[in-house]
Formats: sequence, C-alpha cells, structure tokens
Amino acid sequence: MAALHDKLKQQVIEADRDPAVNTGEAAVQLVQEWLTTHEQEIGAKAVPVPTEFNGTMMQWFHWYGEADGQHWRRLKQAAPELAKAGITGLWLPPATKGGSQWDVGYGIYDLFDLGEFDQKGTVATKYGTRAELEAAIVACHAAGMQIYADTVFNHKMWADAAENYAATPYDPANRTSALEGEQPIQAWTHYRFDKRAGQHSSMQWHWYHFDAVDHNQLRPGYNAIWKTQGASFEINVDLEKGNYDYLMGCDLNINHPEVRGELKYWGRWMHDTLKVDGYRLDAIKHISSDFFLDWIDDLDQHAQHAHFVVGEYWTYDLPALSWYAANSGGRMHLFDAPLHRNFHEASRSGGHYDMRRLLDGSLMQTMPSLAVTLVENHDTQPLQSLESVVESWFKPLAYAFILLRDQGYPCVFYADYYGAHYKGKKDNDGPEYEIWLTSHRFLIDRFLLARTHCSYGPQYDYIDHFNTIGWTRLGTPGHPRAMAVLMSDGPAGKKWMEVGKRNTAFRDLTGHIRETITTNGDGWAEWRCPGGSVSVWVEEAALPEMGVENL
Repeated sequence: MAALHDKLKQQVIEADRDPAVNTGEAAVQLVQEWLTTHEQEIGAKAVPVPTEFNGTMMQWFHWYGEADGQHWRRLKQAAPELAKAGITGLWLPPATKGGSQWDVGYGIYDLFDLGEFDQKGTVATKYGTRAELEAAIVACHAAGMQIYADTVFNHKMWADAAENYAATPYDPANRTSALEGEQPIQAWTHYRFDKRAGQHSSMQWHWYHFDAVDHNQLRPGYNAIWKTQGASFEINVDLEKGNYDYLMGCDLNINHPEVRGELKYWGRWMHDTLKVDGYRLDAIKHISSDFFLDWIDDLDQHAQHAHFVVGEYWTYDLPALSWYAANSGGRMHLFDAPLHRNFHEASRSGGHYDMRRLLDGSLMQTMPSLAVTLVENHDTQPLQSLESVVESWFKPLAYAFILLRDQGYPCVFYADYYGAHYKGKKDNDGPEYEIWLTSHRFLIDRFLLARTHCSYGPQYDYIDHFNTIGWTRLGTPGHPRAMAVLMSDGPAGKKWMEVGKRNTAFRDLTGHIRETITTNGDGWAEWRCPGGSVSVWVEEAALPEMGVENL
C-alpha cells in the first residue's frame, strides 16, 4: 500500500520539475486518475471488512462554546443519543493545554497536558480534566463512535521564559524578502512545563526548536517575522506571502530532529493513552506535507492499523488542494472548503444562484473519496477570522446535499445541530455583536435517518435546472429502500426523476409536503419541494423501520 501512495507523490514531483507543465492543473488530473484507478484498494484499506456503511462525522464544539469545564461531561452524557441519531465519528476540540481556561485550544502551550496539571492558572482546560476526557471517550466508543483528536503542530504559544539568540527579520507580507541582516533578538521561546515536571515527556523546548517568531523584546515596535539563525522556512507549504510557513506564535521547526521525534512520540502517546481513532490536523498549509507522511507512517506502524486523518488546508483553490493531496500521496482527507464557499455564495444570492454549479470546483466533484464535506465550522462561523456564513434558510439544503449524496465524508457542525448564542467582537477595537445561530437538529436528524436507511446504491443526478435540482438513490440488496431528494433555492420546484421502484408510495421525510407521491409503472414520478427548501422522499413502507410514526 505504501508504494501506491508513493507513486502518486512521485508523479506530482515530476510534474513540478517540468517547466512546461502547469503543476496545479496536472495535480487535479493526477489525483482524479489515481483515485479512479485505485478506488477499490483505497476503500479496502479504509474498511478492512467489506460492508455498506454511511459514516457521518460531527464537529463537537464551536469557537464560542461555554468555558465552564463541563464539555467532556456533556459529551459523555450525549454519546448514546448521538450514536442513535446516526453520528459515527466525533471531531473533538484540541484537548491540550492552552494559555488559560478560556483558550479554545489553538493557542497551544503543552501537548502533554490534557487537563492534568496546574499550568497557566488552571488544571482543567476549557473543556474539562483529563479524567473527564477519558470517560467521555470510553462512552463514545461504547456507543460505537470513533474519536478524532484535533492536533495543533504548527506553533506553540505562552512560553515560560525569554531567550537570547540571533535571527533575521523578514517582511511579513513577503517572507522571501529580508528586511535587515541577522542580529541579536530576545524572544519568548523557552517552554519548561514546570508543573508537569517531566511526566509523559522530559523534553523542554528552546529557541532552536522554532524556525521563526513574530516578536523581538529588543525591538518591540518593529514589525517583522524573525527567522531563527541556522533555520529556514519550510518548503512544500502554501505560497501565499511568498512562503506561508509562519502563521503565529513560535513556529515549530519541523526539520529539527528533536521536534520530529517529539511529535511522533506524542502521536504514539495519544494512541496509547486515549485510544483515539484518527486525527484532524490543524493549519497544514503552513507545515511541510512531507512531515505528515512520515508522522502518519510512524503512527500506523505503532498501532498496527491505519488511522483516519483529515487535514485543514483552508483554500478555495482546487489546484492547490489537489497538489497537497498528491504531494501527501493521498494519505489524508481534506476539508472541502470550495463546496462550503459555494454554499455560502448560494445562500447570499436570494434565489439567483445557478444551482447547476453547486459542485463546481469542489472536492466532492473531483476527489470524492478524499473529501470531508461540511457546511460550517468554527472558523467560518460569525465573528471568526474566516467568517463566510451559510445563511440559515439555506442550511437544510446544504446538509441534505452533503448527507444524502454518495460522495464525501460529511461533517455536521455543533452549532448547526444544537444552535448557539454568544457575544463577541470581530476585532479588539470594534463593537460587540450578539449572535444567535438556529438549531437545525430536527431536519439534520431526518437527513441522518435517510442516510442510515435509504442513501445507498446507484445515484442518478438531475442537476439540470437553475433553481431546482435533485438526485435519487436506488438502493442495494442490503439496503433496498429507494430515495428521491429535491431542492430549490427559488420558487417551489418539481421534477421527474427515476427511483427504480414501480407503483410505490413515497412520503416527504421532512414533513414539508404532506401528500403522498406514487411512482408510475416505470419507477418514475414527478417529485415536489417547497420554495427555498428541500424535500426528502422515502418509501412509505420504510417509515416504521425508521421509527417515524407521523408525517
């Protein structure tokens, strides 16, 4: 299997070396051809025992969740009902210690403190203690759900002491341009972890473990990225700003052998300690993709099985995503940011978006078996740095699109499922906003029912109208129930579609349309949906199997 992934990586390297080849366009084609050719092998690795299984992930947090230390306790309590609803995997927030009890987890301080030591003014993290996290994971595993750990390898913050060393200042807007020569600096780069006192890991971090910082105590008003003496910015990262290795804090020098060794050790420790089933890798556009191949290999060899890994490379540029997928040998999934952008734009268009283009430029369309599809996340929600809200009226359409189609591994966002209410600012000097996010739990639960019982077999697409689009699923011998999905971002819609079931009564699982639709003798019917909404038509005879008594 390793040779299979190495082949894809070598192909994109060869394309990159050829000046006559557009690397981005070549990467799109290479990944598509590789996935098509090796689909069965890749699927066999992901699922060792052949089965019909529709997995659904949930991001079980949002940025503004309560900092009351009760999150893990709530998860333990919610685990049975989440599994019953059809959730099969949970992406948890960073469980490692940040700078305070309010830290969401991305301002990372100590990888080995999961809420166990009195560091940065607290034992518990924002989410609770290590013991509570372990209990929640046990409950989730008992309910049949996998656990994916959010992993922050790009940087560290909140150092314990400053150190003196030499560095070169670079232009923050162009990291290929040095502003001055190498000179002495003083920066907060020493991480001692005094309260942990060497438990779980004895490594202390120093300036030479980082390739850059954005501060210099000797020149506090000088705006620069300070590249560490003897280090270099990593290659195989995003090319924004000339080289987007540096993002924030103390940027880890992934090329330093002690750093690579510690991160590998942490992965093995997490597996042994928490028995996590996979990882969500944060900010991978700022980290050399070569490192992650090495890290995943080490982790899988230690565990003697493959882990699910999804990387956050947040860009709407399909060639860039394809290049990363190819250069990482197809070893990790990627979030479908372009599809999210399409949802965002459609929701802001007031019925004037061409729904035939909803898939354009998306991973769902071009590399479906590597795509993790989503509607929103903690970075795109209101007031966040990547704010690109999918308006509430369109979210049912978007969730039907990711949950009921054949392509992609869908991810449900916590705040879309439970709703959210919070206050915050877009910047420190701006006004405070009060945000209310609507719960779409009823419809998401109905979509999950349809996904679990009816979303199998051949998919016939009818994405052929400016406003009204749909598709059908014909079922399999193991899951024989058929389904028709119709949605419109404009007026009420109707469309003739085939489901392969003759003279069969269907009901709208959403409850939006109360009347029954019966297919004709050829297995076709004219399906309907309300304006600006979606209808999910399932066989009437399947309703008792799904636990639905009244529509």
